[in-house]
Amino acid sequence: METLIPIAAIFLIFWLLLIRPASKRQKALAEVQRGLNIGDRVITNSGILGTVAFVKDGSIGLEIAPGVVAEVARPAIAGLVPEETETAEAPADDAADADASPSTPDSDQER
Repeated sequence: METLIPIAAIFLIFWLLLIRPASKRQKALAEVQRGLNIGDRVITNSGILGTVAFVKDGSIGLEIAPGVVAEVARPAIAGLVPEETETAEAPADDAADADASPSTPDSDQER
């Protein structure tokens, strides 16, 4: 009986730290996949971003570029894209353009 208590405690800790949170995440993801509507911005498990164009029983039409709709299975949807992600991408493009201008060695020596 004394050896059963530590084993039960380890199992309880394992359940609390691993199994329970994973099942909560799985239920939340299933709810997101069931509640998809046309116009929602989503990301797939493979990292493709798109807008929901149509919804069928087992699949979703994902507009990945203007006029390009790919049909993916509902379980392939990893989640909704938060609004912050969309607005955070725009400044990153501006910074990349500023770094793209080449500097010549002559201009550095003139200073």
